[in-house]
Amino acid sequence: MRKRRWLKPYCWGMLELTGTIINAAAIILAGAVGLVFRTGIPAHISRTIQDGLGMLIMAIGFQYAFQADNLAMVGICLALGAVWGELQRWESRLESLGRKLEKILGGDDSQFVKGFVSATLLFCVGAMAIVGSLQDGLTHDYDILLVKSMLDGIFAMIFAASMGVGVLFSALPLVIYQGGISLGASYIKPLLTDPMLDNITALGGVLIVGIGINALGLMRIKVANLLPGLFLVPIFMALSQYWPW
Repeated sequence: MRKRRWLKPYCWGMLELTGTIINAAAIILAGAVGLVFRTGIPAHISRTIQDGLGMLIMAIGFQYAFQADNLAMVGICLALGAVWGELQRWESRLESLGRKLEKILGGDDSQFVKGFVSATLLFCVGAMAIVGSLQDGLTHDYDILLVKSMLDGIFAMIFAASMGVGVLFSALPLVIYQGGISLGASYIKPLLTDPMLDNITALGGVLIVGIGINALGLMRIKVANLLPGLFLVPIFMALSQYWPW
């Protein structure tokens, strides 16, 4: 009887993470398929695939960015988030995690860190990750995360084919990020209004555009150092209610 009482909260927690577990599994399995085909893809074809993927990512980012409820709010949070991210070195910390994972595997591939960072940012940034995790945590309905899993699987396959095994390990921070939202859904949900979600989506879209630019190799944008802006949106949206304008 004691064992059953102990297992009950554990099983409930697993139910809240169902969508996230499916999402992570899709990334790993699809990424593994991409690795199988990697050796048979010539370098110039792999580069062209990555360029096409970069343009697609940018298109998705622009689509999200135009959903902003208040572009000024998005700009303020993006700028202050950049300061926070630079001071805390979010990009360096994420790259450091990638290098540690690479050492554990005994590899020495510069593409590992690039694939890990790029895939982690792409899979974790966006409205589907937040809304889907909230829905899974509150109602155990993981339909949104199921759709996200299919999309992430496609990107994971193509990313892994061009960047390598580092893409598969992006499933680890995804589980921590989305799982944390699902487990804390009952506390987070009342704080998120529709305009707030629109602005979070828009800021996430801007970051996704940056990921696309990096994938194209046009310039080096430290996208992870801009991530704190996502956490500032709810704070500034709440404070804006007391502003005189």
